Order: sequence, then C-alpha cells, then structure tokens
Amino acid sequence: MFLRTFGWSFAITVLGLIAAGLLWGAQGFGIVLILSILEISLSFDNAVVNATVLKRMNPYWQKIFLTVGVLIAVFGMRLVFPLLVVGLTAKLNPATVIDLALHSNATHDGLTYGQYLEAANPAIAAFGGVFLLMIFLDFVFDDEKEHNWLGWIERPLEKVGKLDAFSSVVALVVLVLASNFFAGEHAETVLLAGVLGLITYLVVGGLSSIFESGLEEDAEREEAAEKSGKSILQVGGKAAFFLFLYLEVLDASFSFDGVVGAFAISSDIFQITLGLGIGAMYIRSLTVFLVRKGTLDDYVYLEHGAHYAIGALSVILLVGIKYHIPEIVTGLIGVAFIGLALGSSILRNRREGAQDEPELVSTSTGE
Repeated sequence: MFLRTFGWSFAITVLGLIAAGLLWGAQGFGIVLILSILEISLSFDNAVVNATVLKRMNPYWQKIFLTVGVLIAVFGMRLVFPLLVVGLTAKLNPATVIDLALHSNATHDGLTYGQYLEAANPAIAAFGGVFLLMIFLDFVFDDEKEHNWLGWIERPLEKVGKLDAFSSVVALVVLVLASNFFAGEHAETVLLAGVLGLITYLVVGGLSSIFESGLEEDAEREEAAEKSGKSILQVGGKAAFFLFLYLEVLDASFSFDGVVGAFAISSDIFQITLGLGIGAMYIRSLTVFLVRKGTLDDYVYLEHGAHYAIGALSVILLVGIKYHIPEIVTGLIGVAFIGLALGSSILRNRREGAQDEPELVSTSTGE
C-alpha cells in the first residue's frame, strides 16, 4: 500500500529533479530539492487535518482529491493564485504580472514580481491566518470530541465554546488586534482580507455541513457504524464537493507562507512551482495514506497535534504581517506538535493495552 500510495510522488520527484538539473544545472537541482523539503516540512500538519476530512469522502472523491486536487494545488495555488494576488493587490494588468513572473529580473515601477508578492503579504497573511484560526478554534471549542489531549486546556474551552458563534467572535477580536498592532498602514487591507477569510470558512464549511446533515438516513447508518466500531460513513455528491472545496482552501492557506518564503530561495517562478509542487504531491499522498492506513484511529491525538500546529501557524501568519519569521521555525513548530501528539498516542495505546491484558491467575496443586 505504501508504494501504491506514494508511487506517483516518487515518480514526479525523480522526473522533476531530472528536469531541474537539465534546465538549471546543479544549482537549480539543489534549489528545487530544498523547496520540496520546505513545502513538506511546512505542510505535514496539513496532511493530518486533510485526512480527518478526506476519510468522510467516498473513494470517488478521494480519487478526485488525488488527481484534480493535485492539479489545483500545484498549478492553481502555487502558480496562478500568486499571479492573481499580485495583480489585484498591486492593481496591475494580467500581461504585466505574467511578464514580471516570467522574467525574474524584470521590474515595474522599480519592483520585481517577488517584491510585489511580498508587498501583498499583509492581505495574504490576514486571509490565511483567520481561516486557519477558525479551524483551530472550532476544534478546541468542540465539546463532542471523543478524546482530549491537553485536558487542562481543552475542557475549559469546550465549556465556553457552547456559546453560539463564539469562535467567530474570537477570530474577529484577534483580527482587530492584529490590524492594530501589526498592520500599520495596511490596517484596512488586513481587516478586509481577514473578514474575507472568515466568510470563506463559514460559507464553505457551512454548505458542506448543510448537505451532510440533510442525509438523515446516512446519519443513522453512521451512528450505527460508530457503535459497531467501524469507520464513519463516507459521503459523496454535493456534501463531498463542498468538503473538496474546503480542502482546497485549506491547502491554499497552508501554501501562502511557503510561496512567499520561497522567493528568499529562488526568484524563478518555475523553480518555485516545481519545488513546491513536488512537496504538495507528498502531502496529498500522505493524506491518503493516513486515511487508508487508519492512522488517525490508531493514534487518537494526532488530530489534536495537527490542530494545535494550525493554531500556531495562524498566529505566525498574523504576526508575520509585521515581523519576518523564518520558515524553518514554522516548519519545526508543526513537526514538534505532531511528534508530541504521536508520542502521547503511543503512550496511551500502551496503557490501554496493559489494562486490556488478562490477569494471570496463579493456581496451586494440592500438596
């Protein structure tokens, strides 16, 4: 199953690195390899969260996620989307943006494409930061979680989370604080982008929930499956479509810092797209592997660790509006949360296993 799941990723890696070596020599080969590793390290927690959503989708939509979703992730989010952001924020026409992107040394009004993208960072960070913050808040405020990892934090939050729309209120308060302390002259832009991030989360997540909740018969079957210890029911149709959209927006939010940070390594948009695209392939494959392997069911705190990593990333994005935070720090924080959650899960499983072992009863023979 490992080779079947990661086979395409391995193949794309080999072909991509060969192409990088032929097109840009040893230096280009190294840059593409570094960018691939950067993307994987930044998005490992993304794979875990993706898996929690993907396991709710039927095999057809899981395949769509691996095919169409990859094309959207590689070409849409890591190539086309930055072009759109630069065009909208800098108010440049498409031809000028494409020309700047294709010629890394070209300038318009004294700025290169990478510099325009960096200038758009306040809007990008606010949108992605609020979107990811909502994911984290809705998770920690959820009082229906089967397990608590950090109970001393999560139990009090579950109580206050019973208030309607409390996560949205907290997100808006955080957005206002970020615009006040970090945005400076970009305060209006940050507020607008953050509100759009919140609206996107509420609309996409809300529509998916509506279609899922409308399947009453399926819900009953899901409850029966859960009681029998089976995996949850997988959905299709409109519900799966909106879950798919949710995953793509989530991937975009995770890719923002990687795309912007990549220009510190290379100014060539094709090197960046190829390197980040290879990394995105591994994130997709890892997501599917976690679902098919049932890893989230075996290691129950992984989902918690991923969401705490998302919460940390949302704060990093918002703080990054003003202060530069090295990508290696972002990546290490995500890996640290995942590692701690995995370790806690292993310890829990060992304790559970020890409790389930039958006690040895000593018997004596007559003397």
